[in-house]
Amino acid sequence: MDDKSGWFDGEGFYEALDAARQAQKMTWKEVAAASGVSASTLTRMAQGRRPDVDGLAALAAWSGLRADDYVRSVDDRPDTEPLALIATHLRADKNLTPEAATALNELIKATYERLRTDD
Repeated sequence: MDDKSGWFDGEGFYEALDAARQAQKMTWKEVAAASGVSASTLTRMAQGRRPDVDGLAALAAWSGLRADDYVRSVDDRPDTEPLALIATHLRADKNLTPEAATALNELIKATYERLRTDD
């Protein structure tokens, strides 16, 4: 793979999709019906395969996820610090009190610092 190669992070997309599913307290069968994709597409994604372009579009539209957030390249470096993005999303979550958002942010930050690799 050369330095300009890019790919779709299907595993990351599936994990985010699963979080959206859990937040809505839905089964995968219900996600399939609501999004218009086949249950077999979701099963294949769970096994590490990527959806076809129409399935990806349908799942992105259903979940509100942006497919381009999961396009990766060898030179990927986030423009924004990941912890800053997480904190922003936690504070914007209407399901969390400010105190809960702060507690989650502190937990995530401590875990991130413990597990991250230094390049």
